[in-house]
Amino acid sequence: MDHVILLRGINVGGINIKMADLRAALTEAGFSDVRTVLATGNVHLRSPMRGAELKSSVEKVLSDRFGYEAWVIVLDVPTLRGIVDDYPFDAERDGWHPYVIFGNDDTHLAELAAIGDTLDPALERIEAGHGVVYWEVVKGSTTDSVVGKFTAKAKFKPTTTTRNLRTLAKMLA
Repeated sequence: MDHVILLRGINVGGINIKMADLRAALTEAGFSDVRTVLATGNVHLRSPMRGAELKSSVEKVLSDRFGYEAWVIVLDVPTLRGIVDDYPFDAERDGWHPYVIFGNDDTHLAELAAIGDTLDPALERIEAGHGVVYWEVVKGSTTDSVVGKFTAKAKFKPTTTTRNLRTLAKMLA
């Protein structure tokens, strides 16, 4: 079965992994058709494993091979396609970034979605989706925005990761 694996926090915060090394580690671990998209921890692979078993296996490979506490989000390709198709905002809005915040803790996603009413829609908006929170933000404001600062809290580190909608479209291409 085809899967998308989204790695949290690599090549941005001191954990540097070359994509060739990442592909090699996952291939050596028995995954097939491993390919990466961009250098931010986006992997497409095939495996008969699913869900929690696949998540645990990939995290163990990453932790053992690269020496860090790995956290990943695992999706099958049809689920990712549905998430991309359901993006509720104008993905091509000039001057804005379209993002999807993925999570594996429903409580954290609900907490994030709950701040939507406090946001200035001239700067950013969020909307809850199925297992994700959709977010759009003015270009140049991502890390300084309310949502950017909120998701940077330590408690979200092992449970969430954010991807630009355009990156996700490349994952599906």
